[in-house]
Amino acid sequence: MQFKAMVISNTEISPGYFRLRLTAPRDTAVSRPGQFLMVKVRDATDPLLRRPFGIFDMATIDSENPEIGRQTCLEILYKVVGKGTRVLAALHHGDHLDILGPLGKGFDTSGRGGEKILVGGGVGLAPLYFLARRLRGNSPVRLFAGGKNREDILCITEFERLGIETYVSTDDGTLGEQGMVTAVMERYLSDNPSVENIYACGPFPMLKAVSRIAERYGIPCQVSLEAYMACGVGACLGCVIKGRNHTEEIPDYRCVCKDGPVFDSLELFWD
Repeated sequence: MQFKAMVISNTEISPGYFRLRLTAPRDTAVSRPGQFLMVKVRDATDPLLRRPFGIFDMATIDSENPEIGRQTCLEILYKVVGKGTRVLAALHHGDHLDILGPLGKGFDTSGRGGEKILVGGGVGLAPLYFLARRLRGNSPVRLFAGGKNREDILCITEFERLGIETYVSTDDGTLGEQGMVTAVMERYLSDNPSVENIYACGPFPMLKAVSRIAERYGIPCQVSLEAYMACGVGACLGCVIKGRNHTEEIPDYRCVCKDGPVFDSLELFWD
């Protein structure tokens, strides 16, 4: 679906990190946690390509215009890292964006009511918040959030308001425990072997470590990959990754945008 979205708010929540709220058509309310949007940051040829962003949240709110009534809105988290995101950071209430989505395969939330673990950091927390809202109430849910420093730990208060128990770690120890978030998660798993599912989103090295840990403990694990994308629908093959059965003789490639961005961790070639 392609649509025009109006900016409701665009707030810097941590140095360099923004939370953008937009209007959206009612049809987008069927979006699944883990799906993403391809955003054209302005009506010009520079930057040319759309940017992919995971959906942080989706809700129905009362419009300021009584003639509209209640309307669907969606939110994304983003970090300012280049020209496209600098353009986004300059947007204000009333500005408009051209959006394609929701796209891709989201998280599978079916299953029994056992304990669930979420692992992420920085903007990798975006799809996990949307996922936490879907999972809460049916089973215990815990979040393990990591980053280089305290500025990379986003929206923890929002997770806690959902009743999600949170564990925070940073590389420099400026917030929570000092060290890798995967080490904190593994220590928890060693004392709590009844965890039913692990869901993770973040940089590839972190996802690789989470996948290896989940495999050792025999816990199903779904990972949401971050990738550069040009089209978002699998046409350009610009975001391919190796599948588990990949060899030089018999290649096994998957498109992050079309086959993912969420994968069973056992589907992928991590080495």
